[in-house]
Amino acid sequence: MVVNGALGYNSAMISFLIKGEPLRFAAAGRLALLLIVLWAFEAPPRPLIVPGPPQTVHTSKPLVGVHTRLTDEVETWKIQRTLAMVREMGAPWMVEFFPWAYIEPAEGQFTWWHTDAVIEHARAQGLTVIARLGLVPAWARPDPLQQESTLNYIDPDHYADFGDFVYAFAARYAGRVDHIIIWNEPNLAFEWGMRVPDPAAYTELLKVVYARAKQANPNVVVLAGALAPTLEPEGSPYGLNDLLYLQRMYEAGAASYFDALAAHCYGLQNPPDQDPAPERLNFRRVELLRQVMESNGDAAKPIYITEAGWNDSPRWIYGVTPAQRVQYTLGAYEWARHVERWPWCQAVVIWVFRLPQAQHGYQDNFTFVSPTFQPKPIYMEVQKYTR
Repeated sequence: MVVNGALGYNSAMISFLIKGEPLRFAAAGRLALLLIVLWAFEAPPRPLIVPGPPQTVHTSKPLVGVHTRLTDEVETWKIQRTLAMVREMGAPWMVEFFPWAYIEPAEGQFTWWHTDAVIEHARAQGLTVIARLGLVPAWARPDPLQQESTLNYIDPDHYADFGDFVYAFAARYAGRVDHIIIWNEPNLAFEWGMRVPDPAAYTELLKVVYARAKQANPNVVVLAGALAPTLEPEGSPYGLNDLLYLQRMYEAGAASYFDALAAHCYGLQNPPDQDPAPERLNFRRVELLRQVMESNGDAAKPIYITEAGWNDSPRWIYGVTPAQRVQYTLGAYEWARHVERWPWCQAVVIWVFRLPQAQHGYQDNFTFVSPTFQPKPIYMEVQKYTR
């Protein structure tokens, strides 16, 4: 029996198999083993991607951060390269999304390999990880034959399940990830399972999750809110004004169940130093959230800006020019770093560093680096700023 090349049969063997004549099991087994061995020799070796020696972020602006969005990046070398470029830009903070639905696809069965890779490489690059947790697996949502739901839908019957997941996450990464955000923009209907936002329900979720997180890691900083800036009035089917939502959280007793507030404050077309106002969406709107905290006796807690930024797409109604984007981004970092202005601000994390693939829309114009790792002008200017 002659094999032509690594994976080919000779003409006699092909004819033998096509005609359907019986082939002894032993001979078939030997043939399969031979083919496997030949394939192993022919296949190119896969590169081993390891975190490497510990690195340090050299920066003169310790509040600078970026949202990395590696959730759907499957190639380890791209994870490593992304995080190395974050370090080289001079950003010590990063926010990353770790979906519950990805990590625990079946109840009690955890898949940690991707999360491990992101966190190990982030730590090797000297970055501080803020982990955003959310997205509900199918097993923790209603039966689709009984009720349609989205990946952002969670009901009280599964608050404890989410708490168990947060416990597992916080325990596994204690000492490596000591900041976690509970949910994302719960004041938007889309992020609350296409339901009317409910501050009291979110507060009940916080109560369950906060206790479990602290049991797993007493030093973990639990961030609440991550509220979307919106002017939607009470009763709107789309969302609820972030200032009103935060006040309602306090009225529901949330103060005892979070250590810091996560805030989103996009600038849209406004410069970062524009004065805040209740009817205005801009970067300094976070100061109004701060006022709500202080009026509820919660001034001791810090705020982390976990999403912010400007977009330079010429096809988006809220876009700015590339030069304005650079100017406004640096201005936001600069405004926040002065303690006489914002002594409560711990980090300013801009959306979004890189996307795994082009979206072919305005979303691409939020990025600092292309999917092929080409740095944009915003990257180069922030790098100069941090040095």
